[in-house]
Formats: sequence, structure tokens, C-alpha cells
Amino acid sequence: MKSEWWREVVKRVCLLWPLKALGTSTFMVLFFLAYFWILRNPNGNPAVMPEIALDQWIAFTPTSYPIYVSLWIYVSLPPALMGNFRALLHYVSWIAALCLFCLTLFWFFPTQTPDFGLDWTLYPELATIKGIDAAGNACPSLHVASAVFSALWLDRLMTVISVPTQLRLFNLVYCVAIGWSTMASRQHVALDVLAGAIVGIAFALVSLRATRSDKRHLSI
Repeated sequence: MKSEWWREVVKRVCLLWPLKALGTSTFMVLFFLAYFWILRNPNGNPAVMPEIALDQWIAFTPTSYPIYVSLWIYVSLPPALMGNFRALLHYVSWIAALCLFCLTLFWFFPTQTPDFGLDWTLYPELATIKGIDAAGNACPSLHVASAVFSALWLDRLMTVISVPTQLRLFNLVYCVAIGWSTMASRQHVALDVLAGAIVGIAFALVSLRATRSDKRHLSI
């Protein structure tokens, strides 16, 4: 019985995999096109996000980089585990709505992170991020919002698949680690992260209602 959940995971990943792979890649390309256009063409002067005590408590940690960039693998897991086309379409619609909501906020209320006074040339990997993803589009942190949204959906899917509790806990811990990495890498300040978490939770709770009212929604 312990291996049953593994069999279902494999079955779900293989189901509609060409559509999932192509769809996820296309979604990310379109998202980045919109994200970077808004980043480089803000609707006004971006407001600098203030720091709070939590920002001082979380130290700058260059080794947070791998966790930070792992988001793009992490957000691919929920669609990969969808067991039918209806659920996949439902999920994509809601994650797209979340992204559109944040992008709209970035456009109408541009924000940026403060100057942390760091010499980024000493940290080549992080300097690359800073060179591509400038200090704008700060609040709410879309990085955190998408991580939280994905984490709550993954938890629901893991429950349906009967994944061991330890893996469900690891999923939630890893989501927190991604949030930490956005601050430890100085990509965001605490207020960005808190706002992103609220957005992610709100969109996840609303989008997951259908899975609670209809158990077949996430079945194969």
C-alpha cells in the first residue's frame, strides 16, 4: 500500500504530459514578456518599499540563490500532477488570474526595493539576477504569491493522492524557504513578502473551493 501513491504520481505526470509541458513553457514565456515590459516601462516613478524590523533580522545570504531560482521548478509541480483536463484548465485559469492581478498592481502602483548598499559584483550569480530583474515590480512579491499558491494546491493534490504526511510538511517548509530566499537574496523586503503571501493565500483559497465541493475535480 505504501507504494500506491507513487504509482498515482507517475500516472498523473504522464497524463497529458505533452500539453502540460508545452503549456507550462508557453505560459512562462508570455508571463516574462509581460513582466519585463512592465518592469522597464513603469507607469510613473516607482515608490521605494520601506524596510521593517524583519528585514534586519534576516541576513543577506548569497547561498539563498539556488532556492530562489528553484521556484520555476516548484510552480511546475501542481500542473504536472493534475489528473484530468478540467482540473488543469481550472488551475491555469486561476494562476493566470493571480499573475494578471499582480502585474496590474505593478503597472498602476509601481514599487521598487531600496538600495541595500551591496557590491553585487562580489556575488556573480545574484548580480546576474539584478542585471535582468531590476529593483522594480516589488510589491506584492509575485515570487512569493506564486509559491504560496502552488504550495496550497500541492498540499491539496498530495491529500488526494494520499502522499505521506512528511512530504506534505516538506512542501510547506519549502514554500517558506522560497519566501525566505527572496529576502535573503535582497530581491524583496518583508512587506513585499507579506503582501505576496496574502495574495497567494487569497487566490488559492478561492480557486480550491471547487475541489472541496466536487471530489471528482482532482481525480483521474
